[in-house]
Amino acid sequence: MKTKVKIISTLTACLLVTVATAAELNPLFQDNAVLQCNSRVPVWGTGRDGEKVTVSFGGQTVSTVAKDGVWKLWLKPMPANATPQKLTISGDTARTLSNILVGEVWVASGQSNMERQLGARGGQQPIANWQQEVAAANHPQIRQFYVQQTTAPVPQTTVKGNWAVCSPETVKDFSAVGYFFARDLLAAKKVPIGIIHSSWGGTPAEAWTSEAGLQALPDFIEPVAELKKLTADPDLARRNSQAKQNQWFEKVDRGSKPGAAWSGVELEMTDWKSMTLPTFLEAAGYPKFDGVIWFRRTFDLPETWDGSDVELHLGCVDDMDTTWVNGEQVGMTNGWDIPRNYQIPGRLLKAGGNVIAVRVYDPAGGGGIYGGNDAMRLVLKADGRPASVPLSGEWRCKPGCTMKEAGWPPSDSSKSQNSPTALYNGMIAPLLPYSIRGVIWYQGEANVGRERQYRTLFPAMIADWRRAWNQGDFPFLFVQIAPHQGMSPEIREAQLLSWKQTKNTAMTVTLDCGDAKDIHPTRKEPVGARLALAARALAYGEKIEFSGPVFEAIKTRGADAFLNFTHPGGGLVAKDGELKGFTLAGADKVFHPAKAEIRGNTVVVSAAEVSSPVAVRYAWANAAEGNLFNRAGLPASPFRTDVE
Repeated sequence: MKTKVKIISTLTACLLVTVATAAELNPLFQDNAVLQCNSRVPVWGTGRDGEKVTVSFGGQTVSTVAKDGVWKLWLKPMPANATPQKLTISGDTARTLSNILVGEVWVASGQSNMERQLGARGGQQPIANWQQEVAAANHPQIRQFYVQQTTAPVPQTTVKGNWAVCSPETVKDFSAVGYFFARDLLAAKKVPIGIIHSSWGGTPAEAWTSEAGLQALPDFIEPVAELKKLTADPDLARRNSQAKQNQWFEKVDRGSKPGAAWSGVELEMTDWKSMTLPTFLEAAGYPKFDGVIWFRRTFDLPETWDGSDVELHLGCVDDMDTTWVNGEQVGMTNGWDIPRNYQIPGRLLKAGGNVIAVRVYDPAGGGGIYGGNDAMRLVLKADGRPASVPLSGEWRCKPGCTMKEAGWPPSDSSKSQNSPTALYNGMIAPLLPYSIRGVIWYQGEANVGRERQYRTLFPAMIADWRRAWNQGDFPFLFVQIAPHQGMSPEIREAQLLSWKQTKNTAMTVTLDCGDAKDIHPTRKEPVGARLALAARALAYGEKIEFSGPVFEAIKTRGADAFLNFTHPGGGLVAKDGELKGFTLAGADKVFHPAKAEIRGNTVVVSAAEVSSPVAVRYAWANAAEGNLFNRAGLPASPFRTDVE
C-alpha cells in the first residue's frame, strides 16, 4: 500500500511540474481582450526551456521556442475586426482564448480623477448623470483591462487584472473618464476600443517613471539611490519610515504632541463628540473634513477569555490609521481599501475594561473607519472556544488637525505608492510591450507645490514611456488640472508648457468642469469627450479642432495689450456674456482686474490703473474662472504672459 502511495505522489508531482512549466500566456492575454489593429502585435509568456510555442489567431500561425523560461512572438498587422475570434496557444499543453477583438487600444493612467469609476463611490459625489449613463452602456465592443494596484522596487513582468466587456452590469467599475473616451471613440471610429486602466489616486508623476527615466533629473538622483538602499534592507526602511512619520505627527497633530497622549489609557474627554462607526466622516457631521481625526472607545473582555492573543478587526480605514490598545501601538496601515486586522498580545489586555485609540489621517475625499459592521470586532477564545466582541456602534472622536494645517506626511519610500519608480515598476513595466495606440493621462494634483519641477518631470515621464514601449512618439493625451481651491495655477502652467515642448501630445482643458471645493469634479463626460477629440486629431489624422485657444504672443500699444492665440477653432468667443478672468499689470507687476474684448482672433486687454501694460494673466487663480472659448466649444487654457 505504501508503494502505491509513493508512485501516485511521484506522478502527481511530475504532472504539477509539467503544468507549471508548460507555455503560459502573459495575463494581459485573456478572454475578451482587444488587440491593436494595423500594428505588429507581440504575444508573450512563460514556458519550459526549449518548448516550441505556437500561437494561432485571425488566420495567422506563428511559432517560437521558449528560452530562459520566457517566449515572445509577433503577429503581423491586422485590420480592425469586431467579430469575436479565438486565440489558441499550444506547446506542451494547449489553451484557447475566446471573444478576442481587434481594434484600438489605449492606456488610461494617472491618479484619482482617472481612477474614479463611473458608479457610486463612498465618500465622493456621484458622477454627473451616472445612472443614465450606466443604463445606456451596452457597448460590447468596448473592453477594459483593470490593472490591480501594485508597487514594486524593480520592474515586474506580470500583472494582475482581467478584461471586462462593457455592459450596464460591468461599466460601473470602469474608469469614468476612460469610459467616456472609449464611448466617443467607438462612435467616431466604428471599431472595438480596449482600455488598459492603470491608475492610483494621490500619486505623483515620479512614481510612474522608471529609474532610467529619472536619471537625467537631478532632483531624483538621491531619492532613487536612497530607495535602492532601503529596498535592500527592509528593517532599516521600516524603522526610518516610522521615525519620520512619528516626528511629523508630533509636529502637526494636537493628539500626537509630546504630553498630549490621546492614545493613552487615561484621557479627559469632555469635549470629544460621539460618532457611530463604521461610517464615512462626510456622512457623520464632518462634510468637508480632511486631516487627522482620532477615535476612542472602551471594550470589555469576557471573564472567560483565556489570556491568549486577540485579533482586532477594524474594517477599512480611509486612508491611514495608527492604532493603540491600552496605550501601546499595535498597528499602522496606509491604504483606503485595506482591511485592518491587528494582532494584540494577550499581555496588553485584561478582563473587563480596555481602551482602543485610532488616529486616522485622511488627506482628501472620503475619510474615516468605514468597514462593515461585522468587520469591527475582536476575535478571541473564551472557555476554549472562538468568541467575538463587537466594536461597531458609538465611539468618541476629535479632530487633531486639518489638512491645511498638516500637509502631507513622509511615507515609507520602500513600499509607498508615492515613491519614485514604484508604480512604473508595478503597473506600467508589466504592460510592456503590449501593442497600443496611445495614452490618456489625468494626473498632477499630487505634484502641486513642485510645479517648476513638474515642467521637466512630466515631459521626462512621457519620453520614458515612449522609450519603454518602443513604438515611437505615440500620442500622449492628458488632462489639465481643473480649478480647485488647493490646485495652483502654476501646475496648470507646467502642464501647458509640457504640451508645448513635447511633440504629439494634447492637453484637455477643464476650466469649465471643475469644483472649487471638490478635488474630484463630477463632470467626467466632457473630459472624456475632449480627449476623444484629441485622439481623433493626433492618432487618426482627422482635420478637427481638438483644443481651445492657446496664448501665443503679446504686443502692446499705448494702454492696450493685444493677445494672439493658436487654435482659434473658427473664431474666439466669450461664453455667456462679456469676457472675464483677465488681469493686467504694468512695470510694477501689480495685477488689476482688466477689461477684455475680442477683435477677430485677437483679445485686447486694458485696465484703468495700467497706462503702460507689461503682462497679462488669464484665469490665474487656484479656483480659476474664465469664459474664453473658440467656436468649436473648447475653453482656453489659463496662462500668464510673464512666464518665469
